[in-house]
Amino acid sequence: MELVQEEPSLNGDVEEDNDIENDNDGDLSGDIPLRETGHKRAHFPAVRKKAYIFDGYGEFYNKEWDLTEGTGIEFCWYHVELPKGNHKLSQVAQYLIDVLCPPLKLQDILSLVSNGPFCGHVDGALVYRVNSPGPASSDFTFRIAARITENSVITVSLGRVPRLGFSPMGESLLSEVPRVESPSYVRGERKDGGGIVIREHVLEFLLTMNHSEGCDNPVPRTVSNLVVHIIDTHVDQLQDVVTKLELELDSVEIEMDKGGFALKKQMLDDRRFPKLHLNLQRLLQVIAHGEQVFPRVKEKCSSKRWFANEDIISLEELIGRLRRLKENVGFIANRVTAIQAGLDSWQAEQINRKLYYLSFLSIIFLPLSIITGAFGMNVGGVPWTGQRDPALKNGFRNVLLLCVAMLFLVLLCFSFPAIYARIDSWRRQRALRRSWSLNRKSFLKRTTSAGPERGGYHKI
Repeated sequence: MELVQEEPSLNGDVEEDNDIENDNDGDLSGDIPLRETGHKRAHFPAVRKKAYIFDGYGEFYNKEWDLTEGTGIEFCWYHVELPKGNHKLSQVAQYLIDVLCPPLKLQDILSLVSNGPFCGHVDGALVYRVNSPGPASSDFTFRIAARITENSVITVSLGRVPRLGFSPMGESLLSEVPRVESPSYVRGERKDGGGIVIREHVLEFLLTMNHSEGCDNPVPRTVSNLVVHIIDTHVDQLQDVVTKLELELDSVEIEMDKGGFALKKQMLDDRRFPKLHLNLQRLLQVIAHGEQVFPRVKEKCSSKRWFANEDIISLEELIGRLRRLKENVGFIANRVTAIQAGLDSWQAEQINRKLYYLSFLSIIFLPLSIITGAFGMNVGGVPWTGQRDPALKNGFRNVLLLCVAMLFLVLLCFSFPAIYARIDSWRRQRALRRSWSLNRKSFLKRTTSAGPERGGYHKI
């Protein structure tokens, strides 16, 4: 089996698929085999690849996936979009080796795919990565890595990154007249109005963004513009996640105010807020990685002659946005903690109420159980039973005396610490009074014995 690479499509996406069609529906298989090395091949879901070439004048074109660099003021961009799934890191590295080698070497692949933050020069190229170590299938796991040279940029991301592409010249989504997705029918006939259909998921995406005015990205003219654009989209993606969390918390608070016992119990059983708090910690980890990496990227890019000064200023603004975003995530974590504390107090109140009912029932049935136990003893002399045997008439009285003695012993055991503390306090006070009395008598004795001899004060 060999890899079959499709020609670049109009949107710049180059997808790899198997050359074996499905017998049932004729679709291409989504598994992509690795290069054979004498053992069984590993298979991956379809991974998207994008290849662009920029002319340096604000125009870009699709190109083949040949990993070549541009010449002159031209520069190339190669992007690999890894699927979200429970794949091992070694499997992802094998696939990147298959699509990026050659010309990349093993050290380049490891610097792009490893977990954790990194920024440095690898084989003459500037490489940075912000890869969180969480599960790849989680919505709060983000991975973005880039290899930057003077005339080419290679990026690897986990899943789709919003706003990473570019709008064709003269085709702005925000400047179009929108219309609803569902068609309108008049007397059974469909009427197509003017404008562009805006689907529901696109509207939800635009409404949750704080940067809808920039959803049509300008085409970069230099490599530095492209680097700023890649980091900007990463920060925007984090901002979108934080905005969705804020909206979700607002709706949850409204539901909790209106909801009753069943809703709160369901939230506690689902452990909704502890899971959300864990996801927030993962998000904070990603932001912390960005705080470590992007200042170093700015420092290393400032020494490059091909990196523009205005793009250095843009990187500083993005670093400031990331710090403010970290503070915002901290506020959301505090809100989640407060909501969880409210649910915990509500649960404790419910438990206390049930214990109150249980104690009330025990108050009712405890005297009955005492009476039942007393009159159910198999001894003689129990009142109102008609037992007249003189040899057994003192049995009930003796048992009651034994019960009173046991009760007194139990109460003494429970009250022994308080009695001991009271006795110890009394002994200390008695010793203190005795010591004060002895000191007073000694003082009076000294003053009375020395009084007649002194007769007053002596001159010094």
